[in-house]
Amino acid sequence: MHSFFFKTNSSNPKANSKRKNKMPSSPARQLLDLISTSLTSLEESCQANGVDIPDLYAPFHPSTEAFRGDPVTAEAANVISAAALQLAAVLTPPQVTLYHVVGGHFKAAAIRACLESNVTEILREAGPDGMHINDIGAKNGQDPQKLGRFLRILAINHIYLEIKPNVFTNTRISSMLDTLKPARISLPKQKHDNTFGLAALASHHLDEAFKASAYAWETLIDPTTAKSGDPDAKETMWQFYERPAEAFRQRRFNIGMQGIQALQPADASLDAFDWKSLPNGAVVVDVGGGVGTSALPLAREFSKLKVVVQDLPAVIKDAGQLWSTKMSDAVKSGRVVLEAQDFFKPQAKRDVAVFFLKQILHDWSDEYCTKILKNLWAAASPSTKLVIMENIMPFACHDPSADRGQGIAGAVPREAPAPLLANYGAVNAMGYYADIDMFLLFNSQERTVDHMEELLRDAGWKVIIIHRREGGDSTFLQSIEAIPISK
Repeated sequence: MHSFFFKTNSSNPKANSKRKNKMPSSPARQLLDLISTSLTSLEESCQANGVDIPDLYAPFHPSTEAFRGDPVTAEAANVISAAALQLAAVLTPPQVTLYHVVGGHFKAAAIRACLESNVTEILREAGPDGMHINDIGAKNGQDPQKLGRFLRILAINHIYLEIKPNVFTNTRISSMLDTLKPARISLPKQKHDNTFGLAALASHHLDEAFKASAYAWETLIDPTTAKSGDPDAKETMWQFYERPAEAFRQRRFNIGMQGIQALQPADASLDAFDWKSLPNGAVVVDVGGGVGTSALPLAREFSKLKVVVQDLPAVIKDAGQLWSTKMSDAVKSGRVVLEAQDFFKPQAKRDVAVFFLKQILHDWSDEYCTKILKNLWAAASPSTKLVIMENIMPFACHDPSADRGQGIAGAVPREAPAPLLANYGAVNAMGYYADIDMFLLFNSQERTVDHMEELLRDAGWKVIIIHRREGGDSTFLQSIEAIPISK
């Protein structure tokens, strides 16, 4: 039977060819087809919009990301990247893929050594011909051979480029670590002052978060901390920063947070809610609003609103300095109020149209978030809206009922085309990195839609809609609108 079957097939090449044509394409071929069709779409869109696809070997500048401003182009770029990464996972030896993660701390150690010893700045000054490791070492005082090994492991990940043996130059990726200051920084503790903050953000993560990650498992198996929702068993990060010896780390963290702001759309808060629907004189309370970075565009664009920026006294003092230079008339007229308030304490009784929280809840575990939300519920009127801006974490699988069948508009995120992971995989890794970072530094987290819905419901709030930003990272700063239950 078997010999006859094979003989019949081999004697009829046309039938054999038809069978091959009817065979479904392999996952690898499907991924390659996605890359091809999406690249065509991206190229056509870039040409139509007069923008270029970034050059890996040219310095990063915000203008090089202009192509992502078009949703079609941004989606095509995401699909290409997700498909390429998944194709690599199919074809790369599994032990190599595993060690991309297991060996992640090796790359982190290497990039920290380069960042702190000003390698990016040195290579920027060297120009496109690059610099030999001996000359780099002569400038920053590092051992050239050790530095070369660090640079090489980064170069195989396209962070720096080895253009000749032991001669390196920057890439688009390494240039993001550039403080744009002279390579010979005479006062290292002022390295990040007056910068965009991206290098400060990376330095913070490679220091505090990197060291905390080494003890994650020990924390998880310690009975006193394993299931605790407390920010820290001994000392919070904020208390740690209050030590006089940690003034540099605190300053670096604050500058790094400016780097995060630089990565976010400047008008993100404007898209979080239909602010123009509010009546004249409506009160918007920016809870935990810091110095008022998110409230500034609201106050500027909607002069009919009364905006209250709340935070702790020391922060509100700094806010006064910011608003005196940005919108002093708004504060003098009372249209903007800078108010000292601890969100773990009861709110003042007043007619609030919107309580606005931007990236507050991700700093706290569920039990602490519940305290914040219940204080807002107690101060809310039946018509008060709660608007929360957070990273909303999609599952890595297909999830057509992200709202548990409740019909919440916007609850189901855009999903990537098959056979990609539904959440676009590592293309959207920044949100998942932030989630683990929140655990390491604050014992807190980013949350999925259903987790957020349950958290709000238990604190007296009902989610009615989720406003999703189109394009880019699908986890990044979506907004949730809720109303009080039983008011």
